[in-house]
Amino acid sequence: MERAALALQGEASVYTGLLRSLLLLAWMVEARDPYTGGHLWRVAHLAELLAEAAGFPSKEVQRIALAAFLHDLGKVGVPDSTLCKQGKLSGEEYQTVQQHAEIGLRLLQPHPLASMVVSVVHHHHERPDGKGYPLGLTGDNIPLDARLVAVCDAFDAMTSHRPYRAGMPVEHALDVIEAGLGQQFDAHLGELFLELGRAGRFSGVVGFCDDGIPLAHCDACGPVLVRDRTAQAGDFTRCPACKAGYRWVLSGASMLAVVDDEGSQHMGWTGSDGSLLDHLVERWAVLL
Repeated sequence: MERAALALQGEASVYTGLLRSLLLLAWMVEARDPYTGGHLWRVAHLAELLAEAAGFPSKEVQRIALAAFLHDLGKVGVPDSTLCKQGKLSGEEYQTVQQHAEIGLRLLQPHPLASMVVSVVHHHHERPDGKGYPLGLTGDNIPLDARLVAVCDAFDAMTSHRPYRAGMPVEHALDVIEAGLGQQFDAHLGELFLELGRAGRFSGVVGFCDDGIPLAHCDACGPVLVRDRTAQAGDFTRCPACKAGYRWVLSGASMLAVVDDEGSQHMGWTGSDGSLLDHLVERWAVLL
């Protein structure tokens, strides 16, 4: 009996390690693009809200949220010169980016946890009108979870800051989604998303990088500074885009970033927020 219990604990530990490795890989992809800080967290949070509104069971809601966090895994195979380009992509570069859906599929195929997330990783750029990629699937031929994440991913892309444009206001982005219902976006899920957005349910998601933690502003690059859960007043950080140094300071109940190049000149990239990673592993371990 004791031996069986130990075996089960060992198996659970292996699967938890596999989950952690996928989350870390997704974070590595996000860290390569200085303007996507918090994108994975936001898309996962939006997907959770939408899946709940669509009436999915709680465990399925969490599976979809996990898949949303991992949706861009395939970008690990896209060159930095293309992934991080600050202007409009050429036709050839756009084709290169499109390959991330197939790369994600190949990356996950041998993975023990693939079945939970692979449909989203492979199909989140399909469109109901058949003009998406990689397979040009139409309507209900697109997996439901991928249709759901597609709405959330597009919304976050529209409302997030880029070096060549400011993020759209929420209402403008919702109008774009509304105009694309049944063509770019699933009609039913899109309608539910619009209801959530217009009811103010995204107020703690847009412009945030974690629960209750908004993105901070770099003077040159805009809202791109990500604050870890464990950051304290006096800690240093660096803009992922221009590399300017900043120090976190308290301002009432908020934490602001102020320029401090001298204090952060010896800093390197510190990787993912370990406390957030632990939280996400614990949250999604119920799926294993």
